[in-house]
Amino acid sequence: MSTLVKNSSLRWLSITLLFLVIDQITKHWVAGSLNLHESIPVLPFFSITYAQNTGAAFSFLADQGGWQRWFFTTIAAIASVVFLVWLKRTPSNQPLLAAALACMLSGAVGNLIDRALFGYVIDFLDFHWQGNSFPIFNIADSIIFVGAALMIIDSYKQERSKDSEETQI
Repeated sequence: MSTLVKNSSLRWLSITLLFLVIDQITKHWVAGSLNLHESIPVLPFFSITYAQNTGAAFSFLADQGGWQRWFFTTIAAIASVVFLVWLKRTPSNQPLLAAALACMLSGAVGNLIDRALFGYVIDFLDFHWQGNSFPIFNIADSIIFVGAALMIIDSYKQERSKDSEETQI
């Protein structure tokens, strides 16, 4: 079993676990310390604000009758399985892709846990500027974004590497 993990990209699951733990600890701290919609100013442009998102990104479908809970829970579960299988199949010589998948897996599982347990995702990172407020999000959302960015960078690097090999032939 340890050989399987050593020789595959599954060793990146430690990143998944690290960010998952950080995500869950911060969400439970916020939910246990603040009332819903209560806000703690941190910087002139940033606050910790407790929000519950029953929808998807930017509260998409949040105003629906509750069916979206299981819809988004199912999507997060499927995405988690896809990321895990993809991570397992990622060659060890593609560490950037493995890190990207580990990050996206962490975020998907973090939000999946919230949806399954509570029916909503706990959000709390609230950025605002000159009266304009951006959608509130959480660590899981942030790490999904980081993973997607790493995947784009990896894709660009793979394409450049392929172009370089073709010009050398």
